[in-house]
Amino acid sequence: MKRSIDYFLLQWKNKPNHKSLLLRGARQVGKTHAVRTLGKTFDNFVEVNLEHDHIAQEIFSQDLNVNRIIERLSQHLNQRIEAGKTLLFIDEIQNIPLAITALRYFYELHPNLHVIAAGSLLEFAIAQVGMPVGRVTFLYMYPLSFLEFLAALGHTGWVKVILAEGFSTKYPLSMGEHQAFLELVGTYLAIGGMPAAVNEWITSKMARDVTVIHADLLAAYQQDFDKYARVHQIKYLSLLFKKALEQLSCKFMYARVGEYKKRELEPALELLIRAGLLRPVTRSAGQGIPIGAQAHLDDFKLIFLDVGLTQELLGLNITNWFLNPLETMINKGAIVEAFIGQEIVAYADPIMKEELFYWQRASKNSDAEIDYLIQLNEQVIPIEVKAGTSLHIKSMHLFLDSHTEATSYGIRFSGRQHENTEKLHSYPLYAVAKPLTDVNEEVRKALLSLAE
Repeated sequence: MKRSIDYFLLQWKNKPNHKSLLLRGARQVGKTHAVRTLGKTFDNFVEVNLEHDHIAQEIFSQDLNVNRIIERLSQHLNQRIEAGKTLLFIDEIQNIPLAITALRYFYELHPNLHVIAAGSLLEFAIAQVGMPVGRVTFLYMYPLSFLEFLAALGHTGWVKVILAEGFSTKYPLSMGEHQAFLELVGTYLAIGGMPAAVNEWITSKMARDVTVIHADLLAAYQQDFDKYARVHQIKYLSLLFKKALEQLSCKFMYARVGEYKKRELEPALELLIRAGLLRPVTRSAGQGIPIGAQAHLDDFKLIFLDVGLTQELLGLNITNWFLNPLETMINKGAIVEAFIGQEIVAYADPIMKEELFYWQRASKNSDAEIDYLIQLNEQVIPIEVKAGTSLHIKSMHLFLDSHTEATSYGIRFSGRQHENTEKLHSYPLYAVAKPLTDVNEEVRKALLSLAE
């Protein structure tokens, strides 16, 4: 299964002055597989797991002497670790936080040795020991995007079509092609982008089998609670994990979760966000960049890591996505909105963590709201999501009229084909990548590499 992150990992490998690399992302998004794929391009690949390998744990726990660490690892694993020839992969590094600190000394003392570290709960270890600033580089990884999903299903030619320079303008899709793409969006919305679920769908084509994978992944996430939460917090994590998404696409309110107070739930919510399971979409005035500078941190919506897992958490039956995807989109607008948020994150430059924002008019008598605000070049771009083919964009007009210094146009993603006016750039739901990568050549190249 090819991933766009492969392109960026190869870039890191070929950079003369590479630093040690931390690959960050939630559990089961494919980090280990991506590093092993990169390992095939080296003469020698050495993998050590600091969760299961107790001898390796002892080696990294003693001190920060990387010469000793390399020598002991080489003896322990009976493999040579040579600069320029070996990729050393330290998996589940969060189990020995001192190993994170050691990464800076790999760079300082062995700059030609390629070292990658990853971990399922890495963010908690980083918070504990800090980050060796300037000595370590980062890449962020997420579930499969829709274009990665297309490539995994063998539709690599369609990836090129969506990213083509003349997409929907010089070479518009036929209505039949448009409907076929929307049906594939429906399939993606059912399955999501977790690699295990996508692989299961490719193998069995059975919705029930995918649902089992989703349930197993959610159970694994819940089993992790005791690894990063205090005993008294686990009940709050469990409650939020099950009930937070009942407010999907709405401003999150602690009072709607249950009997507990905000002061009890807020720390637990922060843990779920740090674990990468929940992602806040924060309200911003959106009057300029950076968008986060005008954020109202207490006003936010929540989306889950993955739309497929979202529906399993909500107890929704995914079968309708296969039987009648276009009608199901209209009936499940909140899921489609979450999908767009997931896509925005997936197509961001992986060297930085992407934050999500939305806009709501500051008036008690107004329900005007923009689903997402993103920065493209030096503009704040409002994004409206329509699950069907509605042309209603009153909120968009209000935003554009009141933000003339911040932006010159807005984007709509919907079930309609591409339409372009001076003020509104409208794209179909399957082409979220197009406007986002038109201004980021590196991400575009990474996605095109899926079709090679």
